[in-house]
Amino acid sequence: MATTADIRNGLVINWNNSLYEIDSFQHVKPGKGGAFVRTRLRRLSDGAIQENTFRAGHSLDVVRLETREMEYLYSDGDLFYFMNSKTYDQVPLSKEQLGERIPYLKENMVVKVQVDEEERAITIELPPTVELKIVETDPGVRGDTVSGGSKPAKLETGIVVQVPLFVNEGTVVKVDTRSGAYLGRV
Repeated sequence: MATTADIRNGLVINWNNSLYEIDSFQHVKPGKGGAFVRTRLRRLSDGAIQENTFRAGHSLDVVRLETREMEYLYSDGDLFYFMNSKTYDQVPLSKEQLGERIPYLKENMVVKVQVDEEERAITIELPPTVELKIVETDPGVRGDTVSGGSKPAKLETGIVVQVPLFVNEGTVVKVDTRSGAYLGRV
């Protein structure tokens, strides 16, 4: 058991007989009344988002997950397949289980898959940054480096990020998987 003081992004809890991952949280201490924690929870079974408020000190049933490094192989419809590099076992995860992580997945990418006590894959943990190639963006114009600004760029996985005006198609860029922000060229 844990309390609201132990809440962090990515923590998996058993709440209302379902497994939820904490997407975001905010500790609030109003001037009058007791403190509380406002949370945004994502149900792992179907990806439904639910917001809930826990009062400070509330006990939470934290689910202990084991982390295993696996390689992303391919997607087939709504299922995404990962392979354990040591045992060559393949594990499917649904679109709902992966949620907002899908646009950052690239074939042959190594990720951390979290499994429960019954050896069922629950969700994945992405690396902090990924390197993706720009497949579509407006061409850069001479002098854009001085004027600053940004433009949308579509990456090889389909996600669109804002990049500086001087970055062109074919460039490999580094993207933050937590915020979706452009970090630089590779």
